[in-house]
Amino acid sequence: MYSYMDYYILITAAGKGQRIGGKPKQFVELSGIPLLMHTFNAFAFLRYTANFILVLPENDISYWKDLCLQFSFDTPHEIISGGPKRFYSVKRGLNLVPDNAIVAIHDGVRPLVSQDTIQRCFTLAERKGNAVPAITVHESVRETDGALNKPVDRKKLRTIQTPQVFYSNLIKKAYHQNYREDFTDDVSVLESIGQQVYLTEGNDENIKITTPADLIMAEALLKWKEER
Repeated sequence: MYSYMDYYILITAAGKGQRIGGKPKQFVELSGIPLLMHTFNAFAFLRYTANFILVLPENDISYWKDLCLQFSFDTPHEIISGGPKRFYSVKRGLNLVPDNAIVAIHDGVRPLVSQDTIQRCFTLAERKGNAVPAITVHESVRETDGALNKPVDRKKLRTIQTPQVFYSNLIKKAYHQNYREDFTDDVSVLESIGQQVYLTEGNDENIKITTPADLIMAEALLKWKEER
């Protein structure tokens, strides 16, 4: 997996998001430690070979530093304040990433990404310039148009996850443009400048924690992983 290029892990956690238990979701405790620390720990196997960047709301940076002391969290990382939308937060984070590197951009509230998924993404990105983890859709899907609706062939659909991994030169070039409403993730920004997107296998438990129900599911998945 390892190449001559430097690795960067850019973790985005600058959204205020839905508050669960009175805290921003990235700081809610999951199995005894803040959710965001679990996300860092998913990349622990790269601790000594990658550079970590964390994007947080300006007002939460000191709180995060206090949490790091409280929980003896010592993974080295740079912290930068985010912008009003995820697009601007990623753009700010990319300012700390040099050219000729490989950068993985990951949602701070996806603590259950597997090492295999991360490795697949880096390996494919090194060969193709980008890599996006995706999983098959397991439920029936319908497309709506006003009062009308019709079935969609789910075999042709994929749910997209993070980390989305890129040659830094390409993704930094893509982020030089102005924000658009259809930029739903980093790969959509890259695709808008004419780059082909490459999918690789994700992992089903790599859920994005948004609601209290997601937190309950994540607790169960962590327990399941520990018992395997």
